[in-house]
Amino acid sequence: MKRSFLLALCLSAAAAFAGAYDISDFTAKEAVMSDNQIFAANGDQPLSTTSVDEAAAVPSGNIVLRQKFAQESGLNAYQLYIGKVGDISSLTPLSIPATVSYQNVIKSKLYERRGMKPGDDVEKVYFDGKFVYIPGATSAVVFVNGAQIDLKNEAPASTSAAPKQECDEFDVSCDEDIIAAKNNKNVDVAGDLNSSNAQADARDYSASAAAQDVKDRFGIADEVRFWSAVTLSAVAAGSAVMGIYQHSKSSEANKAYKNLEKVSNTVDKKINNACEKVTNSQKCVEWFKSADASAFSSQTGWTYKNLQERMKIDKDTRDSYAMGRNLWFVASALSLTTAIVLFTW
Repeated sequence: MKRSFLLALCLSAAAAFAGAYDISDFTAKEAVMSDNQIFAANGDQPLSTTSVDEAAAVPSGNIVLRQKFAQESGLNAYQLYIGKVGDISSLTPLSIPATVSYQNVIKSKLYERRGMKPGDDVEKVYFDGKFVYIPGATSAVVFVNGAQIDLKNEAPASTSAAPKQECDEFDVSCDEDIIAAKNNKNVDVAGDLNSSNAQADARDYSASAAAQDVKDRFGIADEVRFWSAVTLSAVAAGSAVMGIYQHSKSSEANKAYKNLEKVSNTVDKKINNACEKVTNSQKCVEWFKSADASAFSSQTGWTYKNLQERMKIDKDTRDSYAMGRNLWFVASALSLTTAIVLFTW
């Protein structure tokens, strides 16, 4: 019974966490067309749905899309689609740590940055069996089994360097800053400002993003609520364990009290029998209860008063542990309830 209660408590906390940051199933019925360059031409036919297992081991020449659909109920639906891979040069491959299962990442919501709400996960995510791709993102955050995992672009930087140009001191066009700007491949000097801005945004936070980051870190951010819920779940589990321990000790004390109560009843019966034929039976009973109990007990040296004092100690101990048990169970229930509220907020 005790183990079943603790197991149910842990499963409840795990289920609440899974509902917030995991994708329980892929049941969306909507059809998705291969209408973007990521997928190769498919003859205006919808993409085929696929399973998590196949998405974790994508056949060569294919790519998988995980699409999120907003529902009127407020709960998002998800589905996996597979098709022939097209041009993915515009996407940044994000690597997954070797200690993390690729399949678990497929079943977890992805976020462009820390501190986002559970429902603000990325709408389109692509998988090729090795990397993860998010349109317009060069990094991502995912929670796997309660641990935050950072997905980053870890492609090695080019080590080749252009030969240094010799400048004449009277040649204005041979300015070192101008040469450095021309040699910088991360900046489009040909006039494509959209490309240059996109690459600059990938390197640095914009003013609004930085302000939002400050709000997330120091305000009531979702990440703070999440880890508070995790902590409260641990407190709930610990409180339940302490409650079970207190209940066990209360039962032991109650058993000891019951045993002594039987002895007391036996002694009372013997005293009443001994005083039954005495003229002043009440005075006889009082005398026996104040005298040496060896006359009616096998434990020499014990008095009736000793017996009653020991019973009182056992009773007080039982009641004390029972109160502690109740307090621990109340603390566990409150912590678990608050954790569930925070997980589902």
